[in-house]
Amino acid sequence: MPNTAYPLQKVRFPRSGSDSFSKTLHQRINSYFKERSLNPKANSTMFIKTISMLAIYFVPYLSLFIFNPGPWVVVGLFALMGLGMSFVGMSVMHDAAHGAYHRSPKVNDFIASSIYLISGNLTTWRLQHNVLHHTYTNIEGLDDDLDSRGLLRLHPDQPLKPLHRFQVLYAPFLYSLLTLNWVMMKDFAQLIRYQKTGVAKLSEEKLRKEWVKLIYTKVLYFSLFIVLPQVFLEVSWFVPLIGFVVMHAIAGFVLSFVFQLAHVVDHVDAVTMPTGEKPMDDEFMEHQLKTTSDFARRSKIVGWFVGGLNFQVEHHLFPHICHIHYPAISEIVKKTANEFGLPYNEHKTLGAAIKGHLRSLKAYGEMKMA
Repeated sequence: MPNTAYPLQKVRFPRSGSDSFSKTLHQRINSYFKERSLNPKANSTMFIKTISMLAIYFVPYLSLFIFNPGPWVVVGLFALMGLGMSFVGMSVMHDAAHGAYHRSPKVNDFIASSIYLISGNLTTWRLQHNVLHHTYTNIEGLDDDLDSRGLLRLHPDQPLKPLHRFQVLYAPFLYSLLTLNWVMMKDFAQLIRYQKTGVAKLSEEKLRKEWVKLIYTKVLYFSLFIVLPQVFLEVSWFVPLIGFVVMHAIAGFVLSFVFQLAHVVDHVDAVTMPTGEKPMDDEFMEHQLKTTSDFARRSKIVGWFVGGLNFQVEHHLFPHICHIHYPAISEIVKKTANEFGLPYNEHKTLGAAIKGHLRSLKAYGEMKMA
């Protein structure tokens, strides 16, 4: 379990020099957008993509009530909604939650609020993902994405248990429970834990408002996706419940695998938190390079559906840039990394990345490094 009681300032990254990788890369990326008069936020292609992803989620939902189909079609529509749920999370909400969708914070917050319609909470997401994961990537004890409550061993510094020998076999099943846990328990537990450990730092008034929002949005979510189908669909009561579980199983499976392919694969660094006041070995952007991997960079289909998360290296270096620009700037990142003798981790295909993740699960389960 991550020790989020650590003050965040305990981990220090060395400063970047004037001729460092970080400075050079920032200059080149800024020049790329300036010379082409491009906005690093969303463009018309991203707007079309947003509508498409929302449609994959909400058209099947509306079809339930418009056509009132039989039980098998009901479950099938929920399954399609599971894909839509993951696509909205990866391709729409994710950019906006990072402030990468629009220059206006209000617009970003509005679009990021789509997380409430896919079972999550914006405040806890930003704390876990934007703060803990992006700042302390693959550092055991601080990166909350490594926390599986001991069910999986995703870092060599985590305790090895006998069941971990089989984690490569049961991990996909646990992945399918991700969003069910999210909607049922995780947001509540995280809000309590983050406030207690000082990660949230909310005043009493803001904390009270956050609890009201959390409870209200959960009631709304369950009303839309469980209560209304129970009331209006002409199928047995358990059919919408089966559909609901199927929707979350698909969404959880897709989301988990996509995010794991970036950091728990066989050629990225798993970092031990330094002791005392000792700084990290690498400056921040070099750390991101070494702990993150791309996959299937040449596949437009993969990139379209996973919201550019196959370009995780670029995302961790420039989370404020909309993912629609990642294919272009990835060439700049790769070239600059090579010039500075730094790794540019990638798997050429989706299949290769999945194999790399499974190899890591097996290695960590046996306490052997790949």
